[in-house]
Amino acid sequence: MNEDREESCAAPFLPPGLAEALHGYLWSRDLVGESGGAVYRLHGRPGAPELYLKHGRDTVANAIEDEIIRLRWLARHIPVPAVQHFISVPGEAWLLMTAMHGETAYQALETRPSEREAVVEALAHFLRRLHAIPVSECPFTSDHTHRLAAARQRIDAGLVDEEDFDAEREGWTAEQVWQGLHDLLPLAPDPVVTHGDFSLDNLLIAGGAVVGCIDAGRVGIADRYQDLAILWNCLGEFGEALQDRLMTAYGLAEADRRKLQFHLMLDELF
Repeated sequence: MNEDREESCAAPFLPPGLAEALHGYLWSRDLVGESGGAVYRLHGRPGAPELYLKHGRDTVANAIEDEIIRLRWLARHIPVPAVQHFISVPGEAWLLMTAMHGETAYQALETRPSEREAVVEALAHFLRRLHAIPVSECPFTSDHTHRLAAARQRIDAGLVDEEDFDAEREGWTAEQVWQGLHDLLPLAPDPVVTHGDFSLDNLLIAGGAVVGCIDAGRVGIADRYQDLAILWNCLGEFGEALQDRLMTAYGLAEADRRKLQFHLMLDELF
């Protein structure tokens, strides 16, 4: 893993049973996209597989419980981590999962510039595969109406990190983002099964193909731009040409800028 994306740490407090099962592992804490919780990579125990542990309290604990349900459903369609152990007590939860093989799409883009176009092609192929899952088979709703209601609750509870907004909205308040979202409505619906946080750090690549995804807590039926916008935004770090290539490889003649803007603004509130 990239040193600026995780750091070595001591084992955190673990509930009985889990502490014994994980004895002998080395611990590293993920520094990317924790969303109020903690994510740890467990490695270095001879003869034992690499694992990941998510831990959270209160609303994060609730989100972890939601993720388990979604992981088990999504596993019928595409590769995702397997749930190894789950412990929940009032206001707190721990989720232990298998690590998926490969490297993140971010690592692949960062370390092998000559392969960037091929990586984007692989990402687009995997996204088309995800979006081809029949909507009728998905029991989860994540459309913008549902997420706007959740965003309003987060704003009212003071849970939005305004210091973490993208550069385009630096200095904005959560209320300004909220108003900006409503200025872009209505949007023509285009529902598919979405991942919900289709970022470069949540996609694993091996042998030139995407071999799975992680962080499935937002999986549900939503507009396809829920996923396209986040991935498009991530690729901006590597240049506009890759953003354009994503849209072409996915099968769109040009990007819907209104939907891109809406879904990126919506993501600021989570």
